[in-house]
This record gives sequence, structure tokens and C-alpha cells, in this order.
Amino acid sequence: MNKQELTQLLSKVATGRVGLIGDLCLDLYWVADMKKSQLSRETPHFPLPVVQERYAPGGAGNVACNMAALKPGKLVVLGVVGKDWRGSLLVQSLQEQGIATDRIITANDRVTNTYIKPLRTGISNVVYEDPRLDFENYTPLSEETEKQLIALLEQTAKEVDVLCVSDQMEHGCITPKIRDYICDLGKQGLTVIVDSRSCGGLYDHVILKPNEVEAAAILGEKISTVEDAGRMCKALSQKTGTDSVITLGDQGSMLCEEGKTIHCPAHKVEPPVDFCGAGDTFLSGLGVFL
Repeated sequence: MNKQELTQLLSKVATGRVGLIGDLCLDLYWVADMKKSQLSRETPHFPLPVVQERYAPGGAGNVACNMAALKPGKLVVLGVVGKDWRGSLLVQSLQEQGIATDRIITANDRVTNTYIKPLRTGISNVVYEDPRLDFENYTPLSEETEKQLIALLEQTAKEVDVLCVSDQMEHGCITPKIRDYICDLGKQGLTVIVDSRSCGGLYDHVILKPNEVEAAAILGEKISTVEDAGRMCKALSQKTGTDSVITLGDQGSMLCEEGKTIHCPAHKVEPPVDFCGAGDTFLSGLGVFL
């Protein structure tokens, strides 16, 4: 692709209609200044004096924010949050990014997926991260919420050109029934791109977008070279009946399109590099530009 072709593609983003369904999460950072900590009178512990709080949408919420930043013509986000302060904060965060939240269900029997990361600071510049505090659901989505989500998905499928799926949690919003419905949408001709942490092998008629570790797990293989990625990408494409793409970290990505594999090298970035959320960003870009 040359500069002129890229410019033309960028100009078309404003006409794109993209849908996203997936596991919305909240990333929450509590920064504690240990210089302010004093030994508790009640317990033999030094408390964590929180002096700063930062938060941002994570998981499918991160995908949504990246999509919104590219300013497509239409962006529809579907998901489920709990009726708790974390859900309110997550919905507010999405709205602040200009993302419509009218198709995000608030369920009384769910907790909002949240990752709380306590960060300790002190005299030096060292930042110490305590063990993460996770809020996650450990039971399946209720039948009532599932029906609501399928109805919203049916409506959304008629309004978008591409549907992206962020399937990350064991008991997230992508239930077996919803997964089957998504595959049916792909079979009917809707372009569907799926990023799934552990259930990629259960999809067909969709564009799978695993990383190299997830792809190897789907196929029951090991991966060590770019050549392996090309072979596996073709195998995924044959399995799903459509195109596929494998992300390879600093080695870029491997695409299988109409049975032909293409290696797309990555743009080199000098350290320090934080790759957390890179797959979300890739999914958002792929969905909007496709």
C-alpha cells in the first residue's frame, strides 16, 4: 500500500459502520504514597495511603475507545455490566469518549469486570505493583440477559458492515448460544472478526484474530517461527471457511486471505514498550479499516 492508497482508505473511515460485542472491563489504578503511611493502631500493618486514582475502559471497552478514536461513521457497542459503582464508572468513561452506551445492559445479578492495580511509590523512583484485585463473574449469564443481548445483536447486525467480537472471560457475555448466533451471522454474509482468549476453536465462518499462543492452542500445536505462523494461519482459515490473521508481537502479523498467506512486518518501536492491550488495538484498527 502506498501513501495515496492509505490516504484514500483513511478518508473512507467516516463512512464505516462498525459493531462491537464483548466483555467490557474497567482498569483501575490506585497509587499509594508509602511515605505517608503510618503503622495502624488496630493492626500490625502499614496501610496504603492512596493519593491518586486513575481508570480507563479495558477489554472490549478498550477496543471501543480505540475504534471511537478512529471516528467511524457509526459505532455500536454491546455488552453487560453489573449494577455497581464500577459499572457506573465504566459506562461514564465510555460516554466521555463519545461512545453511545444505550445497548450496554446493566444486570442486577452481575458484577462489572474490573482489574484494580495498587501501585506503591516511595522515596526512590521505583514503582511497586501489589497483587491485582480482580472482580469477575463466576456463573453464566442469566437466560433473561442472554435473550436481551441476542435481541440487541440481531438489531445491530442489520446496521453495521463489520461486527467485532471480544470474547475474553470464561463467564462473560459471549455465551455458547450467543457464540452460535455470531457464527450464523458470519455464515449469512456479515463480516465478523473474533478475538477470543480461549474459545477461538469454537467459531466458524468468522475471521479469527488470535495471537500466536492462542492460535497454537486452537490447533493443538506449538509455534516457534514465522513460517509456522503462515502454516497455522492457513489451517485456521481452512477450519473457519474464511480469512484469518495471527498477531505475532514484534514480528508483525500473518494474514491468510483467499488461501494465500501474507506476512506483514511490524513497525519497529524502541523500548520501553508496554504491550498490554495491543491485541485490543489491533482488533479495533482491523475492524474499522476493513
